[in-house]
Amino acid sequence: MTESLGSTAAQRGRPRNAGVDRAVIETVLRLLTQGVSFGELSMEGIAREAGVGKTTVYRRWPGKEALLIDVLEAVEVPLPEPGGRSLREDLVAAVEATRKRNLTKGESALMRNILAQVQSSPELWQRYRDTFVAPRRAAIVRILRRGIDRGEIRAELGADLDLLVDMLAGPVLYRATLRPEVLQVEGLAERVVDTFLDGVGSHDRSRRHG
Repeated sequence: MTESLGSTAAQRGRPRNAGVDRAVIETVLRLLTQGVSFGELSMEGIAREAGVGKTTVYRRWPGKEALLIDVLEAVEVPLPEPGGRSLREDLVAAVEATRKRNLTKGESALMRNILAQVQSSPELWQRYRDTFVAPRRAAIVRILRRGIDRGEIRAELGADLDLLVDMLAGPVLYRATLRPEVLQVEGLAERVVDTFLDGVGSHDRSRRHG
């Protein structure tokens, strides 16, 4: 029977040692950044590289998938709180935060490994979506709804906000996974947002710069 991806420390009643947790998580991140794939990692190898006992690692995580979730949580940075001055400004800030997040080697390595695990570990993918993807999408949805309320986005497009989020996030995520060399170009967030607003904005375009 497969154990849940949730934390096992609380389930087994053992206190966590923050120093050990940090050493293991930093070891996994370092190995992934160096090009070791998630499939090549073993709990025994991780313990050895981190300088802790195998039993210590298994006491905290039932398997690699649960450990990977904690690694993701350790590097997760939420989207910046929108200033609310204009739709364009808020969207640029959100897209730029996503671009910068994917510029780090560790984040890119984590993303590639998560995508590689989609087929073999649907539970991991669902946990990743619920914990990391959903909150970010919800934050962008709130920005878009404010834009609709203020007349900066045509009202009829509010029927499929999920599609609008895909249109904003898609270019950055595509480049992060398939064209990382062009993700570093400055001004990408502004170009993505301006192209997006040219398609979805109200006819009174001056309102989005107010």
